[in-house]
Amino acid sequence: MTDPHGIGLTRRTLLQAAGATAVAYPLIGTMAGAAHADDRSEVADRLVVYPVPDGVPTNASFSVKARTPNGQWQPVPVLRGTTKTINEKTGAGILRNTSVATFDFNGTVEVEVTSAKGAIGSARIRPLSYGIKPDVAGDTVCFSLSEPRNLSIEVDGEIFDNLQLHANPIEAQRPEQDDPTVIYFGPGLHTVPNNVLMVPSGKTVYLAGGAVLKARVEFRNVENARLLGRGILWNADGGITAAFSKNIEIDGIMVLNPRTGYACTIGQSRQVTVRNLHSYSSGQWGDGIDVFSSEDVLIEGVFMRNSDDCIAIYAHRWDYYGDTRNVTVRNSILWADVAHPVNMGTHGNPEKPEVIENIVFSNIDVLDHREPQVLYQGCFAMNTGDSNLIRNVRIQDVRVEDFRWGQLINMRVMANRYNSSPGRGIEDVYVRNLKYDGTRANMSLIVGYDADRPVTNVTFQNLAINGTVIADTMQKPRWYLTQDMVPMFVNEHVKNLRFLDAAAPAATVAPQITSPGEAAATARQVFNHLIAATALPTSFNAEGLPKGLTVDKNTGLISGIPQVPGTYTVTVAATNNVGTATKSLTVTVGHPA
Repeated sequence: MTDPHGIGLTRRTLLQAAGATAVAYPLIGTMAGAAHADDRSEVADRLVVYPVPDGVPTNASFSVKARTPNGQWQPVPVLRGTTKTINEKTGAGILRNTSVATFDFNGTVEVEVTSAKGAIGSARIRPLSYGIKPDVAGDTVCFSLSEPRNLSIEVDGEIFDNLQLHANPIEAQRPEQDDPTVIYFGPGLHTVPNNVLMVPSGKTVYLAGGAVLKARVEFRNVENARLLGRGILWNADGGITAAFSKNIEIDGIMVLNPRTGYACTIGQSRQVTVRNLHSYSSGQWGDGIDVFSSEDVLIEGVFMRNSDDCIAIYAHRWDYYGDTRNVTVRNSILWADVAHPVNMGTHGNPEKPEVIENIVFSNIDVLDHREPQVLYQGCFAMNTGDSNLIRNVRIQDVRVEDFRWGQLINMRVMANRYNSSPGRGIEDVYVRNLKYDGTRANMSLIVGYDADRPVTNVTFQNLAINGTVIADTMQKPRWYLTQDMVPMFVNEHVKNLRFLDAAAPAATVAPQITSPGEAAATARQVFNHLIAATALPTSFNAEGLPKGLTVDKNTGLISGIPQVPGTYTVTVAATNNVGTATKSLTVTVGHPA
């Protein structure tokens, strides 16, 4: 769909140009209405609920309603998602329905969830780290929220026939319907030719709340493009693809029950931000977000419940070639009904070996992991094959709840049935503030391939297993290895493995900043720059940033949308227990094409 003459397309023309068919539905709820520029400001205690178009399956296991304090109760539609687990005796997939509901709010909202099964014996709301304790009265669970949350409400221990609730913030980016740069889908069920929507450069695809698009959305060889809204991509072959592209923003979309394929593929692309994406899959190769041969990627605030890896970070595969670096995943929830919540390193290019480096996972809740195959287990798996080298990985502030079947850590230089050669190694991994509470974890693995392809320089700091901090200084029989207390198997090709308590000094020298001293951005487009440094830094800073950019002091990520073109001199810093390193970073913000 293009506008070759640059004359601008109205909403109606855009839908016709896409070949879309739609039935319009009104929004429902307190202060609900069309998205206009004059209602974008945040106000206290506001609730917006969206309809579900005819033809999109709903689920009757729960009824949900919400209200602002002292407001009228509003019914919240409940969608039908599908999950899959693997029968460990036959290898067959077991499909089950699950419930999904969503609304937007500011301020405070009260929620009531009623079970169709009748009286409730017990209920819990996860992630448990949120500390939400619901009230239970008969067949109803009640609770309130004062900030956006992605939740699993589980009645009487049921994790399949449960309710996932996405309580989103009120949208901050809502384009006008007649903006010539916007491909606008209003509430209703939409289709496009061949079930694939190709997005041109400079365009924004907007799926309004209540819009369901039965298609895959592709950004291919484009730049400065976006997919925004509160709508749903449903029942297509895959969800979203960003390939050979740059300056791509994806925000607020749900990918529900794709027939096959990944919810989001990022291949050989740069400057990609994926925010507040919700994904449910039960098809073959039902990964969540897979990153191949890409740089400067931010994934944040996502909820992934998938029938394969939730987050996968690789180098070469298919038509994608090159290193992968500077990938940050933060403030997210992962639920792997099959395979790994996180997997890194498997695919690469043995003919021209590649590097996967500067990878950060921060503030992550892992709700589940179920994988019968021992060599495909691991809530956090670094399985480097195909001559890949993984280096400079930070995993920090992670809570892992008691999962069904698998390992906490699986870190191996290996070659499996997908590889034509083993990996080259894994080096410089810092795992800090990882907490696991549970009883079903199998023994973790850290395994080098041989003396020339080892695992080196791995530090665990404040690793807590059921409340016990695993440290080389902990009380244990003197002939026990520290890794026995996890438990974890470590082979002879692992060098410089350390377990430290929270107070121990992790570094012996001050950091050195290794990220480049120059970065190019585009005005009014997403930008990500990760401050990378040696010697286990624990905090970062940046001064002199262009308007629209901020620094995450926990991860070192500079991100946002720069507003004003120009050249800016920024001082970046990385700090560890020994000292602070600084470096000058020149950020050039160009005009959009």
